[in-house]
Amino acid sequence: MRTAVIILCGFLLWAACVAVAKLVPGSTGSSLTTATIVFVVIWLFAAAANLWVGVSKAGYSFAEELPIFLLIFLLPAVVAAVARWKWF
Repeated sequence: MRTAVIILCGFLLWAACVAVAKLVPGSTGSSLTTATIVFVVIWLFAAAANLWVGVSKAGYSFAEELPIFLLIFLLPAVVAAVARWKWF
């Protein structure tokens, strides 16, 4: 359940980044590209922080946490990149 909540937070962060890019006066396609890149970088650090917490605090091994990290990071990041490429 925790993984699903974190992934949902990733989608909410992406929506916030896109909303900010659209609210900027004179926004263009390049501002949406910038928003997507900013989201991916922020989300990479957030997912890495979650990985670190799982390894250092929760007692999981790196090998146990790596698939969860990949799911948490890649699902929102790939959806954001594909959406930017296809629709925005």
